[in-house]
Amino acid sequence: MKVEEVERVKALLEELGERELIERIESFVRLNEGLETKKGEDYIRLSILSFLEGLLMSLKLKYPGNEKLRELYSEISAKRAELDELFRKPAMQNLQ
Repeated sequence: MKVEEVERVKALLEELGERELIERIESFVRLNEGLETKKGEDYIRLSILSFLEGLLMSLKLKYPGNEKLRELYSEISAKRAELDELFRKPAMQNLQ
């Protein structure tokens, strides 16, 4: 499974000198690829985007002035939220 955002985050990590985090991402993606047939492609994409979002959130604290990092975080966060909506259970009408 190819998630475009993974390559973009890895490129940013390379620029920042955070090479050990690249290995973590690759490991996480490999672990999730095995679940694709059971969980579905969108579910795995959501999992990967959530992981990237958390990683970038932490890096924003370490590199607060990095605009490229903030932009990538915002983009991934928005895509993750959009996918997350697919998996939310609809609210029960009688509880509203």
